[in-house]
Amino acid sequence: MRRIEIDGDSLTLEQVEEVATNPAVQVAFAPGTEARMQRSRDVVERALASGATVYGVTTGFGRLAETPIPADRLAELQLNLIRSHACGFGIPLGQAETRAIMLLRANVLAKGFSGIRPVVVQRLLDLLNHGVHPIIPEQGSVGASGDLAPLSHLALVLIGEGEAEFRGERMTGAEALRRAGLEPVRLQAKEGLALNNGTQVMAGIGALLLRGAERVVEAAEVAGAMSLEGLRGTPDAFHPAIMRARPHPGQAASAERLRGLLADSEIRESHRYDDPRVQDAYAIRCMPQIHGAARNAFAYIRQVLETEANSATDNPLIFPDEGPDGLVISGGNFHGQPVAQVLDLLAMALTDLGSVSERRTERLVNPDLSGDLPAFLTADPGVCSGFMIAQITAAALVSENKVLSHPASVDSIPTGANKEDHVSMGAHGAIKARRVLRNTEAVLGIELLCAAQALEFRKPLRPGRGVERAYDIFRATIPPLEGDRVLAPDIEAAAKLVRDGALLEPA
Repeated sequence: MRRIEIDGDSLTLEQVEEVATNPAVQVAFAPGTEARMQRSRDVVERALASGATVYGVTTGFGRLAETPIPADRLAELQLNLIRSHACGFGIPLGQAETRAIMLLRANVLAKGFSGIRPVVVQRLLDLLNHGVHPIIPEQGSVGASGDLAPLSHLALVLIGEGEAEFRGERMTGAEALRRAGLEPVRLQAKEGLALNNGTQVMAGIGALLLRGAERVVEAAEVAGAMSLEGLRGTPDAFHPAIMRARPHPGQAASAERLRGLLADSEIRESHRYDDPRVQDAYAIRCMPQIHGAARNAFAYIRQVLETEANSATDNPLIFPDEGPDGLVISGGNFHGQPVAQVLDLLAMALTDLGSVSERRTERLVNPDLSGDLPAFLTADPGVCSGFMIAQITAAALVSENKVLSHPASVDSIPTGANKEDHVSMGAHGAIKARRVLRNTEAVLGIELLCAAQALEFRKPLRPGRGVERAYDIFRATIPPLEGDRVLAPDIEAAAKLVRDGALLEPA
């Protein structure tokens, strides 16, 4: 059985995706992690014993931070925090998203800066390992103080309340715990605040989206190379000398991938010396520059999300090694702006990949642009419409993506009686970026459908080695279009090939 250990410092996005998508993977603490958490908990206990005023521990929250809480009501304070903040609305997050959020929440608490007892975090891992998935509505977070509402729905199940999914059935949190053989936890001082104050909803969804986006850009290279072959384009614009003259890493990586996909192409050789065209349109010629920009964006987004996955984001934070008794200090690590901005960038980069893909699709189906290919890639134009409407679907999805690419992170609305007077809208950015990713997968799927069909009209000439391998993988799932048929299932199947990374192999 696969096992991943967390320590608060070294979780990777690949591990997040693995745990999120494979419930059989077990998660445990790395050695020494529980001792580190206990040290920060000891600081909280000493502060309580001394009668110190600590935000969210011996006071109310937000605008009520100046309201002292009697010692005999501190546990009630934490319980009420979770109940009152569970104000989510809308459809539940998917299971993979929920699992990613649970893993990230456990990992950041494992850093030992949150003052939470190890047993509480262990129970969170127990939920993950037993397949108890809290029902978390996707709306209700403004991204500061963290993802309060959705994380409160997660915490509800820990205390035996709320709702959860267990073995495919939705039920109360109490019933899900009972069936899994788990006991609810009783929250103590600081622990409710440690559970619901953070950025793990936007970061968890974002981590999964980025992994999907990284597969999308690889599929875009395959689709673009296949379209180039179908349109009898030239790979000369991908020459290494051109890339060295403008040495952006993503551009160089895209050009190298395209050269590999197109190597040893018989189609290219068939028109090398008698083609009157001097150069291809931008959607073909500028693929390294356009796709490469997305690669650069994804590399930056990865850096931010991996940092966030291993960051303490609640408030206040507890530092056991600061001073003789440790330090409890209020700050703003819960603010989601770093994540919110890169989620907007993710949506924009994906939208651009879809936009240029749709332009290649248009060139393939439009007889005024495709050269000697039949109109709409059907051997019987007129009686048959071929891929005419598939291109329109791609155009519709691209235009929707443009609307969804308006940045969420430039918006803010005061909350908490104006104590929380600037918020990030990071969760909003994550939800709309998810739709952009799904749309872009379909747009690329449509291009692959059209590009593969164009290759049928180039036979018996063979495309480049990588393109040919990609074509074989594609055709193992989706047959050529010999006459009009319902294309919606083909688009779904092609989008799934993109989503699953089936086209990563022809490198």
